Amino acid sequence: MLGAVHSSDGGLVAAFGSPALEAAIFDAGDAGPGRYVSPFLAFAVAVHRTATSLEGVTFVEERMGPRQRIPVFDVAALRAVLRDPLRRYFFVELLASYTRVSSGVTWRRTSLGWRRQRFSELDPVRLASLLEAVEPRERPGVYRRLGDLSLFLLGVFPDHPPVPTGATADRLLRHGGIRADDVAELDGVALFELLGSRWYHAATRMAAALGQPVTGTLAVVGDVADHFREARRVLNAVTDRYLFPLRSRWFPG
Repeated sequence: MLGAVHSSDGGLVAAFGSPALEAAIFDAGDAGPGRYVSPFLAFAVAVHRTATSLEGVTFVEERMGPRQRIPVFDVAALRAVLRDPLRRYFFVELLASYTRVSSGVTWRRTSLGWRRQRFSELDPVRLASLLEAVEPRERPGVYRRLGDLSLFLLGVFPDHPPVPTGATADRLLRHGGIRADDVAELDGVALFELLGSRWYHAATRMAAALGQPVTGTLAVVGDVADHFREARRVLNAVTDRYLFPLRSRWFPG
């Protein structure tokens, strides 16, 4: 079956969008995709099959908490996000990157000497704190990862959206260049949509200012920054259709 995957983009898109490949991966029962199929392949099929399914519907359901769903009728905007194969790859790569997450310790020099500082890719506050510890040339990568984390948490765990409060919220807003008064009425989802968009924009702008090459993936990051809500809803659709019962297996962090 995998012999159907060709080297050309068109061949890959057709293969990943194959109903037969979808059935082979996601209809495998309890032994299923988390055990015998690479996460990258499973995510590629999930994203491409979601793109196909969106062509035939007039609305999608969006989870707004553990037991609440609302219909979203702007399906055309989601189709547009998934129309470009490079954007599809962006979502696949994003999901695959969270099957193994990084954490550890950095050392930051302060007026009182060197300070030990922990970080985790799944903790937005600790991840943001790296911006104060790394060299300027490394900050675009940190901003990119902050945007990734916002999109991942909102897209894959919509039933448990992050809700920053107090000092946590203040620190995240500061690293997003946002005034607290401007977002006082926003809920956790809307706030992280705004932060994620700001962080993606910061990654692209800073990389350009430093003269770093703008890769195809980084160009997509800038595009997603302008359509962050639609990107979040794309991941919601992928999660609802394919990933929801398997999240703890693929994303153990």
